[in-house]
Amino acid sequence: MSEPLVITGASVLGGEPRDLYVADGVLVDAAPAGARTIDAEGLVALPGLVDLHTHLREPGREDAETVLTGSRAAAVGGFTAVLAMANTSPVTDTAEAAERVLDLGRAAGLVDVQPVGAVTRGLEGHELAELGLMARSRARVRVFSDDGRCVHDPRVMRRALEYVRAFGGVVSQHSQDPDLAGPSACCHEGELSGRLGLPGWPGIAEETIVARDVMLARHTRSRLHVAHVSTAGSVEVLRWAKAQGIDVTAEVTPHHLLLTTDLVAGYDPVYKVNPPLRPDEDVHALREALADGTVDAVATDHAPHARHDKEHAFGDAAFGMLGLETALSVVSEVMVTSGAMGWADVARVMSQTPARIAGLEGHGGSLAVGSPAHLALVDPAAAVTVDRDASVSLSRNNPWHGRRLTGAVVATFLGGRPTVLDGALV
Repeated sequence: MSEPLVITGASVLGGEPRDLYVADGVLVDAAPAGARTIDAEGLVALPGLVDLHTHLREPGREDAETVLTGSRAAAVGGFTAVLAMANTSPVTDTAEAAERVLDLGRAAGLVDVQPVGAVTRGLEGHELAELGLMARSRARVRVFSDDGRCVHDPRVMRRALEYVRAFGGVVSQHSQDPDLAGPSACCHEGELSGRLGLPGWPGIAEETIVARDVMLARHTRSRLHVAHVSTAGSVEVLRWAKAQGIDVTAEVTPHHLLLTTDLVAGYDPVYKVNPPLRPDEDVHALREALADGTVDAVATDHAPHARHDKEHAFGDAAFGMLGLETALSVVSEVMVTSGAMGWADVARVMSQTPARIAGLEGHGGSLAVGSPAHLALVDPAAAVTVDRDASVSLSRNNPWHGRRLTGAVVATFLGGRPTVLDGALV
C-alpha cells in the first residue's frame, strides 16, 4: 500500500492550483495523518497517461526492449498504463501468451501493462486468433490488433468485428493495403521518394482500408479503432464516419504531429517508420483533427529496435521510433504551446479517451475524490533538450535527439505510489 501524500499547489488539468490528498492509493478529501508532502507549485496535475500502442518486444526481442525497461520508459513519460502490442515472438494470440505479458507487467510494477491480442493466428491474416479465450482470461483482453500488418482480407476483418462485439472488444487496424504499399514501401510517395529512389507508400494505401473498415464497422455495428492515422484523406473519412454515427475511434502518434517526410532526405534510418512521415499538409490536418476531436487520442507507437536492426541503409532498416519518454513533451510543444489545446484537452487525448477505448478501469479519471491516484505532474514551462543516451529504454532509435521541446514530466504516481520523482525513476 502506498504512503499517504499531500501534493500541494498543483494546477489540476491546468485549472486553479489546489492541493491533492492521497491515502491508501486513492484521492481523498482531506490531508491524511503522517502524509509526505510533495511541492507541486507551478506544475500541472494530469491523470496518469494511457498509451494505446506500445511495443515492449518481450517475449522474443529482449535485446531491443523488455516489459521492465519499457515500463521504466513509460513511467518516465508520465504513463500509468500501456497497451502492449501483440507482434512479439511468439505472437500474443492465445490466452496463455496474454497472461504471460500481464504477469511480466505486474512483476515490473511501474505501470499497468495490458496485453493487446492478435486478430489472427501468427498475424498471418487468415484464421482468427483465440479472441474469446483471451477476452475471458485473467488478462481480460479487449483490444485486438495485427499491428505491423493489415488485416487485409475483408471477410476476416468482418468476422473479427462481429466476434469482438459480443464482449465489448475493439479491433485496432494497421491500415495499409499491401497491394498499394507492400512490405518494401518506406517513404511517402511523391517527388522525394522518386528522387531518393525509395519505394513509395502512398496515402491512398491507408485511406482505402480506413474507408472499407468504417463501412464494415457500420455493417457489423461493432467498434473499430484506426491506429496511427497519418493522412489528411484518412481524417476526411473519419470525420464523415463520425457524422454518420459509426462507432470508430482513431489515434495519431507524436511523430506524425510534428515530423515531416523532408527529414528522410538524409537517408537517416531513425526516420523510417510505418506509416511513413508525411508532408506538411497531412501534419496540419492531423493537428486540426486532434484538436477538434475527429482523432480521439495520441498513442506513441513506441517501437524500440536494437542497433543491428536499425543501423542499415534506409531501405533495409527496421521500421519504428521511440516515443514513450517524449510523447508528453511533443504534444505540449505542438498543441499546447501553439494554443490549439489546453491541458484539459491533453488529459482527454492522452489519458481519459485512451482508457475508455481500451476499457481500462481506474485509469483516465478526472482526479476526483475517490478515484485511484494514478497521476502525472508536468512542468509546462520546462525546456528540454532530448538526449537519446539518457533514455531508460534499451534502444536508441530516438527521432527527437538534440531537439528542444517545451514541457516535461516531473513526477508519476501509480496508485499513489511514486514511480518517478524530479524526472527520475524512484
